[in-house]
Amino acid sequence: MASSSSSSSSSSSHLRSEGNNISSDGCNGVCMINITWRDEQKHSSLIRFISSFLDANSYRLKFLSIAPDFIFNNGGISVAFNFVTSWDPAKIPQFFSRVDKIKRQFKNFYVVVCLPAREQNDSFNRNFFKYGLGIGNPSIVPVLDPEMGFEKIVKIALARGVIKTEDIAFKMKVEREREMQSIDAFIRVITSIPGIDAHDANALIQSVGSIEAIAKASENFILQNTDLSKDKAEHIFRFFRDPEYYLRPKIN
Repeated sequence: MASSSSSSSSSSSHLRSEGNNISSDGCNGVCMINITWRDEQKHSSLIRFISSFLDANSYRLKFLSIAPDFIFNNGGISVAFNFVTSWDPAKIPQFFSRVDKIKRQFKNFYVVVCLPAREQNDSFNRNFFKYGLGIGNPSIVPVLDPEMGFEKIVKIALARGVIKTEDIAFKMKVEREREMQSIDAFIRVITSIPGIDAHDANALIQSVGSIEAIAKASENFILQNTDLSKDKAEHIFRFFRDPEYYLRPKIN
């Protein structure tokens, strides 16, 4: 027994010394693990599994002093986890107190709990309602073993990252569409000036800017900063200053 314990301690120490620099090309993000959580694990094989699983999923691993057990940063979002690998009835008050504290600090927070036996599951459920945790706040993920639990953690982190990335992409698409609509409206206004076509309007967008800037620009400024002719520069200048000119019907 002593020999087995010594071997386990040596292996765990070796993992801890190397764990701060695990990295992969094409990185999905960073997984930060609470140093205290790591040191409390009874089996070094779990730490090895976590390291390998993160590496296979292109996450860099760092051991740090953090409030939750895990924080995943990927896709522009942080997702926090408490990971209970062994349900201990003696630590129930501390468990729920810590969960309540951390859920106030992180918008995206999950609790993964290993409950392999029915007695443990019943104990957790009784205390869940006793300590008044709201359903879904945080989300509770019961699992049968630590390996399954960590796989769930990584899947949740990846999914939240994908959702965030898609949300950013959607917002960028909407912004591009708004920009195009704005440019179209700009071109319609500028091409309503007699003698000005879409090419001229685009030249004005790139060189002068907004309609307000064009309205304030002098003929000389337009000539110096665009390829428009003197006649067109005069048309634009008069359009924004001479009511008789801009109220005159446009002839195509």
